[in-house]
Amino acid sequence: MALKVHGLAKAMSVSCVMLCLAEKELDFEFVNVNCSKGEQKLPPFLSKNPFGKIPVFEDGPITLFESRAITRYIAQKYKDIGTDLFGHDKIEEAAVVGVWIEVESQHFNPPSFAIIYEMFVGPLFGLTVDQSVVNLNIEKLEKVLDVYEARLSNSKYLACDSFSLADLHHLPNIYYLMKITPCADLINSRAHVKAWWEDISARPSFVKVAQGLTLGE
Repeated sequence: MALKVHGLAKAMSVSCVMLCLAEKELDFEFVNVNCSKGEQKLPPFLSKNPFGKIPVFEDGPITLFESRAITRYIAQKYKDIGTDLFGHDKIEEAAVVGVWIEVESQHFNPPSFAIIYEMFVGPLFGLTVDQSVVNLNIEKLEKVLDVYEARLSNSKYLACDSFSLADLHHLPNIYYLMKITPCADLINSRAHVKAWWEDISARPSFVKVAQGLTLGE
């Protein structure tokens, strides 16, 4: 099998890559990386990603790391298979998809990840929750979601009227916010954001991948 994903299925960045492959209806081999034992810091993994972070993606002779770079590559190389995740038929649409991928990366991911880490991941390793950090990032995330609410009042999805990478990269973080933190109201209190979340989280690709999103188990 030419396609390989190295990582931990419950990791948000890894699940984004698997989601992209599922949307593209591509088979792949999953290579589990035991991060609790530090396998990502050992020479075999570092030869694939010198920064020692998951995921790593292999497509024959091509080895990539960084989840958004990987999903862009998959969406572009396999554009004629499965879901068009990048608006390839229209350069303007593809540009807007790129904008909202950056919005997710720069504005949504930092506070949402900080909340998930502070409230759930950290305590798994014996760390105490710093409520001031949680509150600060809730405030940041509320501002981002207010922008999303306005955007989604005029567009079915973030970048355009079809599901794209811009939406896909939100799925794991929102899933964890909804399932393992008391922050579900951040989504549920915004009608258009809630409707968008219910739509994208019902996609068969996410229903399948969500089975591996089991933090703490």
